[in-house]
Amino acid sequence: MPLTALAPMQDVTDLAFMQVISHYGAPDYFFTEFFRVHAHSRPEKHILRSIDENATGRPVFAQLIGEDTTQLTRTVAELLKHPIAGIDLNLGCPAPKVYKKNVGGGLLRDPQRIDDILGALRAVCPGLFTVKMRIGFEDTQNFESVLESVNRHKVDLLSVHGRTVKEMYRSEVHYDYIARAAAGVQCPVLANGNITSAHKAQSVLGSTKTAGVMIGRHAIRNPWIFRQCRELFSGTPPTTVRLQDVYEYITRLYQATQTPEIPERIHVNKMKKYLNFVGQSVDADGAFLHAMRRTSSEQELFEVCSQHLLNEPQCPFSVEPYAGVIARPNCETPPIAECSLENITA
Repeated sequence: MPLTALAPMQDVTDLAFMQVISHYGAPDYFFTEFFRVHAHSRPEKHILRSIDENATGRPVFAQLIGEDTTQLTRTVAELLKHPIAGIDLNLGCPAPKVYKKNVGGGLLRDPQRIDDILGALRAVCPGLFTVKMRIGFEDTQNFESVLESVNRHKVDLLSVHGRTVKEMYRSEVHYDYIARAAAGVQCPVLANGNITSAHKAQSVLGSTKTAGVMIGRHAIRNPWIFRQCRELFSGTPPTTVRLQDVYEYITRLYQATQTPEIPERIHVNKMKKYLNFVGQSVDADGAFLHAMRRTSSEQELFEVCSQHLLNEPQCPFSVEPYAGVIARPNCETPPIAECSLENITA
């Protein structure tokens, strides 16, 4: 059966979110938010929790972002003390504040540097070593060179987001480049980018011939998506999700991400960032999103959820996002950091 993975997303794929996703049907693999690696870095404690306290029954890969081979190898040694499934290198984050430091997607401008890093990490990873990449920075001129390095250093799994760094999340996904990767490397490849549903996953698998799919923001919208993928891959109809199920998901997510030290309004604002994606499948005119974005308290938020999700609880939750219903904050939603919920992996 094809593989499934939850894409690593800053400020999203923490312990709480992994647990919630697991409740509805865990993917085969989880990947952490990236550990920032530099001369003074130490593995962030809140990210380590998603490894050390993982009770999902699924393996968790630790993702690194950095460009200093000495510091990267030092960090690998520290992470190997924890129950990780393997090490993953981020070669794709498109946030300007990241790529301007020549890390993440910024490294795609320097294929020789990538080759050096892959060699250094392969030498210190006794288990699985994986890479997540985009198809280029401004263009795809270095694409084949990076694939050659992936083969040279015997990477165990490659995830390919089918856009360049500069394309961010706005362009169409270039699945033909993902197919080229699948045909050109010796390890399994996961297709990433705009995998909106189980049927879309099946279609992408057919066109790219990859070993599986990696799904990011559409798992925020629909946490049943990995279960639905497995059902469809095995020849059974995918689970139908109804609006009352979505209300239960929002309640579970709110409780899982709630901590005593976070004020209510800040927590509500964080929930609105998740619900920007959920709202894409609630109603075609975006009424839920419009009302949700204007809430400022737990009571107001759940009043809106009740109004839009429980008035017709048996109404199906749309399998695909409604056309024109955009999952982005507007002026009523507080600004959020780059490379987090605003600029996350598709």
